[in-house]
Amino acid sequence: MRTPGTDPSLWRDRRFVLLFSARTVSVLGNAFARVALAFAVLELPGASPGRLSLVLACQALPQLLFILVGGVIADRVSRSRLMVVSDLLGAAAYAGLAAMVITGHAPLTAMCLLAVLAGTATALFAPAMTGVVPLIVPAERLQRANGLLQMGTNSSMLLGLALSGVTVAFVGAGWALALNAASFALSALLIRGLRVTARPRKASSGWADLRDGWREFASRQWLWAVVAQYAFVVAALNANVGVLGPLVAEEHFGGARAWSLIVGAQALGTIAGAGLAARVRVSRPVLVAVLATFPAAVPIALLALRAPVWAVALAMFCAGVSTDVFSVLWTTTLHREIPEEIISRVSSYEWLGSLAFAPLGLLAAGPLASAVGTGVALAGCSAMVVGATAMALLSPQVRSLRAPEGHGGTGAGAPALAELTPAGRRPGRPGGRRTRWWG
Repeated sequence: MRTPGTDPSLWRDRRFVLLFSARTVSVLGNAFARVALAFAVLELPGASPGRLSLVLACQALPQLLFILVGGVIADRVSRSRLMVVSDLLGAAAYAGLAAMVITGHAPLTAMCLLAVLAGTATALFAPAMTGVVPLIVPAERLQRANGLLQMGTNSSMLLGLALSGVTVAFVGAGWALALNAASFALSALLIRGLRVTARPRKASSGWADLRDGWREFASRQWLWAVVAQYAFVVAALNANVGVLGPLVAEEHFGGARAWSLIVGAQALGTIAGAGLAARVRVSRPVLVAVLATFPAAVPIALLALRAPVWAVALAMFCAGVSTDVFSVLWTTTLHREIPEEIISRVSSYEWLGSLAFAPLGLLAAGPLASAVGTGVALAGCSAMVVGATAMALLSPQVRSLRAPEGHGGTGAGAPALAELTPAGRRPGRPGGRRTRWWG
C-alpha cells in the first residue's frame, strides 16, 4: 500500500509540486514574521504594548473585513493570478516593514499602513487558495492532496517557529522580516507557473456575487452548522493558546520552557494528523471531522486541573492530530460539494464565520481570568468546545452527508473510520439535489 508521501501521481504533477512548494515556502516565512514583527515593534524607540497591539490589530482586521471581497474577486479572475498578486502585496508590505526596522526610522502611521497591506494580502489569498486546489488536482485525489499540503504547511510552521527566535537573536528582527518578504516573492514566482485560467462567467455586480455566495452557503445546513461550531471553538482555542495557557505555565509550570514543550507537542501532532487524514477513508467525512474536534477540549481541561506538563503535552499532541484530521476532511468536503465557480465566495463566508469571535476570545480571556480565576476560565473554554461540537452534531446533514464511493482514500487496505458507502448508491447533495463533483 502506498503512503501519501510516496504517491507518484501527485509528486509527478508539476502544478501540484509548484503549489506545494509555494505554500511551504510562504508559511515558513510567515512563521518567522509571527515572532519577528512583535520583537521588531518592541525594539523601536518609544515602543509600548499599546503600540504593538495597534500594529497587530491593523494586520488582523483586514483579514476579516476584506475576506468576502477576496472571495468575490477569486471567483471572477484567474485564481492563480490573484494569488501571485496577493503574494507580491505581502512581499512589498514586509519589505517595507523590514526597511523601516533596519534603518530605525519607523513612523507608527507607516507601520500601521503596511500592516493593513499585509492583512489585505492574506484576505485576498485565502479564498483563492481554497478554490485553486480542485482546479489542479483530480477529484479522486483531493483528500490526499489536501493532506500533503497540510503536512507541508505544518512542518514549515514548526520549523519556522523553531528558527525564528534564533534568527531574530542573531541577525535582528528587521532582517527576519526581510526573509519573510523574500519568501512571499519566491512563492509568487512558483505560483506563476500554475497558469490557471479564469472560467468564463456572466457579468454581474459584486453585490450580486456576494448574494449568490451567501445563498450557496446558507443552503447547506452541514456547512453553516460547522462554521457556527468553529466560531466558538476558535474563540476558545485562541483564549487558551494566546492568554490562559501561558498564564498557567507562568504560575505553575515554571514559565516559557514548559509552554514551548506543550505547543511544540501540538505542532508535532498536526503533522502526524495531516498524514493520517491523507490516508483514511470515511463514508461520512463531516461527521468524523466534527467528532475529531472533541479532543481539543482535553488539554484545556487538564490545564484547568493543573495536570502535569507531560500529560498536557500528550493531550496537546492528540489534539493536534485530531485538528488536522478535521482540517483535511473538511477542506476536501468543501472541494467536492461546492461548485467550482462559486467555491471561493463560499469559502470566504466560511473563513469569516469561523474567525468571527477569534478576537473576542483574546480580548475576554485576560479580564475573565482576573475576575473568576484562570482555572475557571479554562474550564469554561473546554466546556465551550464540547458544547459547540455537541450542538453541531444535532444537524441531520452533519451526521448523514456521505463521500462519493472511491473518493478520499488510498484504495484497498486503507484504514476506515466509518463504514464505506454502500455499493451503487450515488450520494446526493442535501435537500434532494444531485451532487456535482468538481475538480
